[in-house]
Amino acid sequence: MPRQKAEARRLREILSALKARYPEVGALLHHRSAWELLVATILSAQCTDRRVNQVTPELFRRYPTPGALASAEAGALEEVIRSIGLFRNKTQNLIAMARETAERHGGCVPRDRESLEALPGVGRKTASVVLGQAFGEPAFAVDTHVGRVCHRLGFSTKPDPLDVERGVTALLEPDSWVIAHLLLIRHGRETCAARKPKCPECAIRHLCPWPEKTQAVHPAIPARLLPGAR
Repeated sequence: MPRQKAEARRLREILSALKARYPEVGALLHHRSAWELLVATILSAQCTDRRVNQVTPELFRRYPTPGALASAEAGALEEVIRSIGLFRNKTQNLIAMARETAERHGGCVPRDRESLEALPGVGRKTASVVLGQAFGEPAFAVDTHVGRVCHRLGFSTKPDPLDVERGVTALLEPDSWVIAHLLLIRHGRETCAARKPKCPECAIRHLCPWPEKTQAVHPAIPARLLPGAR
């Protein structure tokens, strides 16, 4: 229990530092409704948010509702989202998801996890994004960036999404889960990158369990004496 309290405190300090670093952090996918966020999040798998945001204005102009997308011709939809990774597979998922939303949920995006995850193309991460950002429900979405950062920071034993989610949510109050996701994903994209993390520039290096990586900042100081050393 003392260790869990210490880790909860460290995580809160990390989030506070990241909030100071990224005060404007917010939803990364442009949307005006839960429906648009659901579609955009499905498209974002293995694709950049920037690319998705370039495609969705025309997509939503042509197919503004679940009913409209459900009746889309696959070839026409493919042309709209062709620049998106895995566009053929996503075309089939989007049409099937729209059809179920229209037929089983009256054209409204369901507000519960079980129903969301039952939709074609919707997994736990997508459901968490929609629940948290569209409906304000406590949800902590774990993508590759969040998984990597939390694993590196020692809040999970492995970067497995469910392991990360359990580890982080056990340390935070539910009303902090959504902002925690947004801050950690931003940090993962801009600083704690997969191949070349920018440790010397990291705003939370003093809270990292690997203080020796900050030697580039303080080369004369032994790693064991750097802030955050354990």
